[in-house]
Amino acid sequence: MAGESHAVDLSHAMFTQPVAFADWLVIAPVVTTIIGGAICLMTRKQTTLQPWIGTFVMALLVAIDAALLARVMTDGPVTMVMGNWLPPFGIAFTVDAFGALMALVGAVVALTGSVYALVDVRTLSRRYGFYPLLMLLMTGVSGAFLTGDIFNLYVWFEVTLISSFGLLILGSSRPQLDGAVKYAFLNLIATTLFLVAVGYLYGVLGTLNMADIVRTVRELPDAAPIGTIAALFLLAFAMKAAAFPINFWLPASYHTPRIVVGAVFAGLLTKVGVYSLIRILVMLMPENRAVMADIIVWLAIGTMLSGVLGALAQNDIRRMLGYLVVSGIGSMLVGLALGTADAVGGALLYAVHSMLVMTALYYVAGIMRRTGGAFDLAGLGGLYGANPLLAGLFLVLGLAVSGLPPFSGFWPKVVLVEASLKAGQGLLAAAILLTGFLTTLAVGRVWLFAFWRGGPLGTPDGAEHLPTARVPHETRLAAYLPVFFLVALIVWLGVWPEPVFAVANQSALGMVDPGAYLDSVFGGSE
Repeated sequence: MAGESHAVDLSHAMFTQPVAFADWLVIAPVVTTIIGGAICLMTRKQTTLQPWIGTFVMALLVAIDAALLARVMTDGPVTMVMGNWLPPFGIAFTVDAFGALMALVGAVVALTGSVYALVDVRTLSRRYGFYPLLMLLMTGVSGAFLTGDIFNLYVWFEVTLISSFGLLILGSSRPQLDGAVKYAFLNLIATTLFLVAVGYLYGVLGTLNMADIVRTVRELPDAAPIGTIAALFLLAFAMKAAAFPINFWLPASYHTPRIVVGAVFAGLLTKVGVYSLIRILVMLMPENRAVMADIIVWLAIGTMLSGVLGALAQNDIRRMLGYLVVSGIGSMLVGLALGTADAVGGALLYAVHSMLVMTALYYVAGIMRRTGGAFDLAGLGGLYGANPLLAGLFLVLGLAVSGLPPFSGFWPKVVLVEASLKAGQGLLAAAILLTGFLTTLAVGRVWLFAFWRGGPLGTPDGAEHLPTARVPHETRLAAYLPVFFLVALIVWLGVWPEPVFAVANQSALGMVDPGAYLDSVFGGSE
């Protein structure tokens, strides 16, 4: 009847209860970095103030991510849906132990980068937007780790790509532009493949909510082309993670930006690709992962060996570190290839270790350059005599990245080797051990030439050449503090790994059996 009003019952489409205060913690990391970036942008001309704002925001981000991880470990996965629309219609942020752990370690890396930038990023680069770009990068990284929606995962990847490209070309030197072109070209191809896979997935399933995909995929007929979609995701994220044979872009670009940018990239960007591979192929499409398992085994072996052999062939320390990043990605792919809870847990442990140790190694390389005057091994020498403390720090990090006890790289390799042998993949276990041995040779070569040798190439035998350059006294604390902090974490993870083991095990169980994740999104209706 005209003019008659009807009450609309929104309880079937929307949450009618206000969002609990504690649930806002789910999106707090993204909101914090967006606001921090805006403040840094507004104060871009106040170049002495920006580092303090940036460091404060990153410290706040670490505290928020730590609180989020503590809540997830206590209460299980937490979901917040934008606009109060019921899932799968509303844009969902769903945080489980896996996402929370990666977000926390990523925030720690960004915090150290914000401090080290006091030494490495001078006035002009601050005015050109280093800190706003770093904030934007962390917005994308945090969003990728915390989102519960595949399309929004794509959006956060785009945010990360744009900000990383800005950081890469900060300084506008010719090598930077050359590295940026290679970086951007390969990543744009990967992003396009990602978008194609997302569109194809939506066309087949009619949903992009991750929890909804888990239950929808189970009901698909055998003829559904979900295997093609899984292969597209594997290709796209393998390119972003720098897996073999499409990994050449990383060593060709990571040595060109400022050392702090290379350090943050080494700690964060490829790990977002590995995270996405595990999230999508292990949790969302486990049957298709199993079909591609043999291919992924060879991808893992190829990535490990090509990375470490490339590292052995380098004289430039930054290029060598870029290849070690690639080699580490291969170890993480072992977890994806096997797909068992043990193997996925080992891959997560390795990801945490790699994020910390590779970031610290780049910082140490920057201090070596400031002390010895070069990144090339031919131009370095005598650093032990000039700075025994730096020699000790590099030695600890070198042993850690090689997987030797008592440092952080030891336990992930033990878990991955054991999981490989349990799965009957002796070749995979042998590749992990061989990679560790060759990595020891690569970092040992750097230590011998740069620290133990008396001077640069051409120095008479027996002559001691002490480098004259020094890290300025006023910035020495900012250069060493991030390294001390990361080395302390690396030693702690080596001698007392139980807390991180507990988080990694809960994360891996959540990937293999996503029941708690689905309960969080659909309120236990599954």
